[in-house]
Amino acid sequence: MCFGLGNLGVEAFLTSDLISDTAKAAIGGLAVGLMFGFAAQRSEFCLRAATIEFWNLKIGSRFPVWLVVFGAALLTVQLLVGGGMLDEVSIRQLSSAGSMSGAIIGGALFGTGMILARGCASRLLVLSATGNMRALVTGLLLTVAAQASLSGALSPLREEISRWWIVGPATRNLSAQLPPFAGEVAGLAIVALAFAIAFARKTPVSKLVFGAIVGLSVAGGWAFTSALSQVAFDPVPVESITFTGPSADTLMALINTPDLPFSFGIGLVPGVFAGSMLAAVTSGTFKLQSFSPETGMARYLAGAVLMGFGGMLAGGCAVGAGITGGSVLSLTAWVALLAMWLSAGLADRLLRYAPASSAPLSTSPHTGPATS
Repeated sequence: MCFGLGNLGVEAFLTSDLISDTAKAAIGGLAVGLMFGFAAQRSEFCLRAATIEFWNLKIGSRFPVWLVVFGAALLTVQLLVGGGMLDEVSIRQLSSAGSMSGAIIGGALFGTGMILARGCASRLLVLSATGNMRALVTGLLLTVAAQASLSGALSPLREEISRWWIVGPATRNLSAQLPPFAGEVAGLAIVALAFAIAFARKTPVSKLVFGAIVGLSVAGGWAFTSALSQVAFDPVPVESITFTGPSADTLMALINTPDLPFSFGIGLVPGVFAGSMLAAVTSGTFKLQSFSPETGMARYLAGAVLMGFGGMLAGGCAVGAGITGGSVLSLTAWVALLAMWLSAGLADRLLRYAPASSAPLSTSPHTGPATS
């Protein structure tokens, strides 16, 4: 009964004439962002930390949490596609051409950048809301670099690299080349593997639950924008959680526009910030942190620029390309995610064995403060 009333409420909201379709998209983005931000902070979801655990063969809680997020997103999104609630034709990552050169090079730059900055784009936003000034400054610079890559001084370079290797929609859609239910089976297997590893490593169940909620929020974004696009008078993009583009749009709107242009992404960014802050305050983990001689500063700034440019080149960040794009079985998203994992492992290894004089560059979770 409650479920039915909930569906009726959502349908009434989507079809209401009281607010514009773009405002509805922003409200949906805000709700999805709150869910993502709260769960990401409580689960300590972080691709950078997961890659460090994986490549150093020291599995703790971060790697299984990342697997739960990815597996839950893949499983639920593929169920949406199979159930007819998400049309592949409406998904940009599947219905348009994509850049393999951008995915490879952009993913590699992003993976290197997140090691230097001690967090990917989503993690920096989540940590900013917990009082981490290092993450806030780094995230702002990442946003500026992303905007410069989209339409500023770095855009010609991004466009040139993107043209090197283009693949068409037919090649980009992995589901068309896989057996039926391959996505659902893969997602379920990844979740099962994550729980097995977590059980062996005594990972708190609460972290896995919140990790699963992070994955479900990705599916929620796809489901909401898909439903809205079917009843909206004006075109509404079918999309879900990503951070490089929306963060740049939000910052530029605040700087250049007196009236915010509503969109899903415009609602998403403040929603994630608010959700993370709520989680930090209620759990007693809110704490102001800043740069220090031990943490260094140059590495964060360099990492921010690499992630800003790399994320725009790859078609998304660790969440936008890796989780959101990966969940719809986009070939370029999976390639970008693989490039992030490989480059992060290499960057971590190089910095780990850097000369002693460059100690602030260490990425070891046991040597100096980190943002994740």
